[in-house]
Amino acid sequence: MFLIHCPYCDDDRAELEFRWAGEAHIARPENIAAISDEEFAEFFFLRDNTKGVAYERWRHIHGCGRFFNAIRDTVSDRFLMTYKAGLPKPPLPETGATEKTVETYEQTEGDAR
Repeated sequence: MFLIHCPYCDDDRAELEFRWAGEAHIARPENIAAISDEEFAEFFFLRDNTKGVAYERWRHIHGCGRFFNAIRDTVSDRFLMTYKAGLPKPPLPETGATEKTVETYEQTEGDAR
């Protein structure tokens, strides 16, 4: 078992409290009624399924219940960073990044708004 950091609870919790919720930062069509069936199928069904570093959505289902995003290496299953939903896609963290990276990213984004 491994620990996942919830950016809302600000705590590391057991993986059993979380559920994977798919790929993060998917560009949704502006007017979904106006797209073709092929474009809809691509948006709705097709995902990258990246081997290596991937941006993912997770949910702290047995905790705060909130969705958040994570950068995770799908080969080693190592979480590189977690951050709150709604924030833009951050750059990949450096090797050895810590939870401080998440705090710095959130403060930077909050100041820009």
